[in-house]
Amino acid sequence: MIDFRNVAKNYQGGPAAVENLNLGIDAGKITVFVGPSGCGKTTSLRMINRMVEPTSGTITVGGRDVGTIPAPALRRSMGYVMQSAGLLPHRTVIDNVTTVLRLNRVPRATARARANELLDTVGLSAAMGRRYPNQLSGGQQQRVGVARALAADPPVLLMDEPFSAVDPVVRAELQQELIRLQRDLAKTIVFVTHDIDEATLLGDKVAVFATGGRVAQYAAPEEILRAPVDDFVAAFVGRDRGFRHLSFSPGTSVPIHQVPSQVWDGTNSASASTWTLMLDDGNRPLGWLAPAGGSATPLASALLVPGGSLFHTGDPLRNALDAALSSPSGLGVAVDDAGQLTGVVKGEEVLAAIEAARTARAHGSRLPRAATPEGGH
Repeated sequence: MIDFRNVAKNYQGGPAAVENLNLGIDAGKITVFVGPSGCGKTTSLRMINRMVEPTSGTITVGGRDVGTIPAPALRRSMGYVMQSAGLLPHRTVIDNVTTVLRLNRVPRATARARANELLDTVGLSAAMGRRYPNQLSGGQQQRVGVARALAADPPVLLMDEPFSAVDPVVRAELQQELIRLQRDLAKTIVFVTHDIDEATLLGDKVAVFATGGRVAQYAAPEEILRAPVDDFVAAFVGRDRGFRHLSFSPGTSVPIHQVPSQVWDGTNSASASTWTLMLDDGNRPLGWLAPAGGSATPLASALLVPGGSLFHTGDPLRNALDAALSSPSGLGVAVDDAGQLTGVVKGEEVLAAIEAARTARAHGSRLPRAATPEGGH
């Protein structure tokens, strides 16, 4: 879909920003450019829509050389989402979303109807359309930026560190929203980030850029975590890459066990000799009640203890291990897609499943890639 052929970018008097880039980006997939500051990843992204002109080489989109397309027409044919959302402060949300449609001479009523559809698509209510950007949170502004980028239904969506300016909780929500949108829309997305966790979560393929504007490794995220090609990639991925790699091993082999549980009414007291899981009326976990006579103080034993993270049906081994390690009882709480309790996982059994997965990989067996966790990591 997008091909870089011997592409370079040099600025006068300085080192190469991008050096001899040869890269093929698959249609309908998310390709992530990741690397440290100043490595050429944003420059490479912006050369696709000619916000930056290459010094040499050719970039084609759908087989067509972008250098032969007038820059304004090229940019209107692609969606673009930037770090700060870039909304026009004097225009309402609905008018911001219709910007490209109106530039393409789409009738006003048709454009506004399309904008309202897109607000719903990105998880915003129609009432938001009457607000101005300064009346929105950072996460809401980014959602509007995505809606605007999708307005003309472009086949290509360029995203330049779109989530880096929001807090971690909102960032995780936006990442999951992008994954959901991609399942529905199947756009060709080029996404720039400096965060390797974000890259491996979102990317179907990841290009790790090194200082000097070269691509050190271009592969599926699982391969980059499992087998970095050199010391630079290994250092950039980090020493905990083995833990990250668990995101690609399904947790379906981990046994689910039943656990003592009660409906929490606010007055429950510890009477059992084991940890008891407290639930709401809908069978959703609220926390743990410490065992009577345990190390907890008498006051603490009558209060809910936070239960750590949850292990959802279909989550990878990384989430199962995280649930077990973060639980005060040592038992990871497992829930279904509706958030209702299905049981617990035991730390030692999660570790055994991890060892089985490692052995299978060592002997060349292929494991199915785990489904993307709804909670995200």
